[in-house]
Amino acid sequence: MAVLEKGSKKLLNAWAFYDWANSVYTLTITSSIFPIFYSALFLSEIKVVHAFGMEFKSTALITFVTAFTFLVVAVTSPILSGIADYVGNKKNFLKFFCYVGSAGCIGLYWFDITPNNIYISLLFYFMGLIGYWGSLVFYNSYLPDIAFPEQQDKVSAKGFSLGYIGSVILLIVNLAMVMSQDDGASKMQMMRYSFITVGLWWALFSQYSFYFLPKGTSSGHKVTTAIVFNGLKELRLVWMQLKQNLRLKRYLYAFFVFSMAVQTIMLVAVYFGEEEIAWGGDGEKTTGLIVSILIIQLVAVIGAILTSTASAKFGNIKTLIFVNFIWMSLCFYA
Repeated sequence: MAVLEKGSKKLLNAWAFYDWANSVYTLTITSSIFPIFYSALFLSEIKVVHAFGMEFKSTALITFVTAFTFLVVAVTSPILSGIADYVGNKKNFLKFFCYVGSAGCIGLYWFDITPNNIYISLLFYFMGLIGYWGSLVFYNSYLPDIAFPEQQDKVSAKGFSLGYIGSVILLIVNLAMVMSQDDGASKMQMMRYSFITVGLWWALFSQYSFYFLPKGTSSGHKVTTAIVFNGLKELRLVWMQLKQNLRLKRYLYAFFVFSMAVQTIMLVAVYFGEEEIAWGGDGEKTTGLIVSILIIQLVAVIGAILTSTASAKFGNIKTLIFVNFIWMSLCFYA
């Protein structure tokens, strides 16, 4: 296949389409059905689970595993991205994390909190989470390679929009599956099936992106036993450049604080809503949470388009400040 030129419509569409493929993870696994499923595994009012020789509150255990996964991503991503830059083959890294995440989602079908199964269950959860966030490192790094600066805002917004739309479509299907059943056990089984649909959707639809995205900027280097050290050297070079760029340093500090806040809300919102909101019953709770998240996704589609338009008119900085101010205000109000 001929290599597509930078800025070509087909290449930009292929990049944006990966959002369609992987966003089903954040909606179904992170934000809606899995948190509801996880909570429903605990039949008593006192929701505790025994693991690693200790007793955890149910939400605390899943939060600790999530935090540990983010720590792994934070430590390994700079090294892996340095290796990818050195070798010039970021697509293989993107594929690897995609398939790890997809396999983790499918493995959640067997998720259980019994002592014999809790560790393999948490491993599948870990795989899904690290696969999603690990793949994003390499997916986002493609943008400067495939789009010119004047195209990047628009194609980024397109990716977000495709992600929201695709994830909503699958969530509607999953919601129909769950609500088609009358008793709790059958609903739980349908939730397990929904995890398989997420893994398959992610792996299959990503093939379109993998087909058209370039392998990477070839450097002529080969994979050797010293590749990890070469990756560290690349990381050191980036760090030296970073020390000389005050604006970029400030941006990264700000992004760290911003991302920490946003991810905290995203990851604990459904667990909070499931326990703290006075739903009428288990059936109303499941429907209410999923429908609420569904509405948020539909609003987000419009938000991505409006934000891109505002960035083009007012600039990225002003738009970002305005959006952050609105977000902070909503958090304080909540």
